[in-house]
Amino acid sequence: MRILINLFGTVLNSCYQLFGSYGLAVIVFTLLSKIVLIPVSIWVQLNSIKMVKIEPEINRIKINYFGDRDRIDDEQAALYKREKYHSFASIIPLVIQIVILLGLVYAIRDTLSVLPESERFFCGIDLSSVPAGVWGGTVLVPLSAALSSFLLCVIQNKNNVLLSGQSKFSQYGTMLFSVGLSLYLGFFVPAGVALYWIASNLLSIVQLYILNFFINPRKYVDYEALNSTRAELEKLNSLGGSRKSLFSKDPNRKKEKADYKRFFSVVNKHLVIYSESSGFYKYYAGFIDYLMEESNLTIHYVTSDANDNIFKLAEKNPRIRAYYIGELKLITLMLKLDADICMMTMPDLDNFHIKRSQVRKDIEYLYVPHDMNSHNLMMRKGCKDHYDTIFCTGPHQVEEMRLTEEAYHLPPKKLIECGYTLLDDMRRDYARSASSAKKNDVRTILISPSWQKDNIVDLCLTELLKELRGHGYSIIVRPHPQQVKLFPEKMQELKETFRNDDDIEIQTDFSSNTTVFSADIIITDWSGIALEYAYTTYHPVLFIDTPMKIMNPEYQKIDAVPLNIWIRDKIGKRIAPENIDTVLSAIQDMFAHEEEYRENIKRLSEEYTYNIGSAAKTGGDYILSSLQEKISQKKA
Repeated sequence: MRILINLFGTVLNSCYQLFGSYGLAVIVFTLLSKIVLIPVSIWVQLNSIKMVKIEPEINRIKINYFGDRDRIDDEQAALYKREKYHSFASIIPLVIQIVILLGLVYAIRDTLSVLPESERFFCGIDLSSVPAGVWGGTVLVPLSAALSSFLLCVIQNKNNVLLSGQSKFSQYGTMLFSVGLSLYLGFFVPAGVALYWIASNLLSIVQLYILNFFINPRKYVDYEALNSTRAELEKLNSLGGSRKSLFSKDPNRKKEKADYKRFFSVVNKHLVIYSESSGFYKYYAGFIDYLMEESNLTIHYVTSDANDNIFKLAEKNPRIRAYYIGELKLITLMLKLDADICMMTMPDLDNFHIKRSQVRKDIEYLYVPHDMNSHNLMMRKGCKDHYDTIFCTGPHQVEEMRLTEEAYHLPPKKLIECGYTLLDDMRRDYARSASSAKKNDVRTILISPSWQKDNIVDLCLTELLKELRGHGYSIIVRPHPQQVKLFPEKMQELKETFRNDDDIEIQTDFSSNTTVFSADIIITDWSGIALEYAYTTYHPVLFIDTPMKIMNPEYQKIDAVPLNIWIRDKIGKRIAPENIDTVLSAIQDMFAHEEEYRENIKRLSEEYTYNIGSAAKTGGDYILSSLQEKISQKKA
């Protein structure tokens, strides 16, 4: 340090002799230090650009191995090595600044001590003074230091290739620290050192613009890929709901931690079921009941709903073991999963954050459909590509899957002609309710829209209700829960519009006991409820031809007309939103031909649904036979 101090002192004295002003000498010294360090600044600029250039790859690694910290660290280290990126390069300027600052404190003190007092002033400020308090009369120095640091931070956050991509929290945190440090230094170091600090900050701003002009980051960085991967990673980070406040506690964290540990404490798990929430149990219920009756199998049921009803069932049945695992922790659990069969209703396995196990490669991933629709139209392209086995509700799903495999050159999957257990359950419930229901001469019309852009509520619900009211029908409107949640004002306005119509009931709290199956006819758009209603009650459906719900833009690539399109004319009628004035005559016509619709719907349900009444047995028998085969292979 003494060598450095002597060097700085020599340069400062030379500048003072040249310009005759110690303040100008400090500023020139600062400028010279920036010029000498230009090679370092260029290297740091290039290294920062390199970091931002490879950030899309880093983000993709974090997305692909989300939750697996060890794998992310390994992949990231390999990427840094490949690109020759030095992660500590960005702190080099800060280290140099600190070294210069420490040297200058003593160099300025030593050089000013030999100057006459009259020559120590610059712009009316004694450069040797240390303004240790506001009352010292030189508060301008620390305030100027803080202001220069603030300006540098603002411009760096906007124009520095590395800092501009940081979160607002990081940017503001760095700014707060820098301004606070500058303010502190301004009060406790000689004013000459503070002058260096101010000049250095201002010259750094000029240097930043010069470097960006000659080494423009936009020539090297793919900002479109950068922004898209940042958005995708942020979406993953936001899984599990909104962020908790700093001092709040997640009430389910302790339960999740215990269940996670308990899950992995069990070895030789044969069947693992994953449910996104309590509402998905109904798609597994038939299979679980059958397996409980026909085998001694223990079912490991993982749910991301801490209040899932499965926990109450597990208390009554020790062969059902329930675990609460939140969406974020689920990522790690799935990566480390060890089981013979993993059963899910969640599409897009391996396409997004939920991946196949990296611990065991022979797990059979079994997809259970949660509707009877055409999946080629109503689900994303490739959503089932990474499943091994698929339970199919009807021949249309088998046909679409085989044609998809052919069109995209995919390996054939094991397709099980299973059926739809929920339909079997609904038919049993409907038969019980129909036998005990009180006969009523008043016909009930249920309006049940889907949740998509330009649905019935958005396009024509008000006009529809005006056409139907006053004709002796009981009209029930059950908007999609999302519609009620996001547009409560619109629902309230609807209630207010028809508050004097006794024949219209708008259900927004869903507390009514009226179910969709008590209706004599249902009006919908592209909701999946249409098939479930028609196949259960054999009553017709009136479709409003709102814009079609298309999840797969490439659905026409395979040569099979989706069931959702052609069956509309078979199980009911269609009318366009602009022809709502014909709705009454359409309904009357369908009521007049109820028996024809009944026979036609019954025939279609039997033709396009496998194993009606025994879907749970079919699926359950397959699971047991597959497990027996796997156990035999292990023994062999």
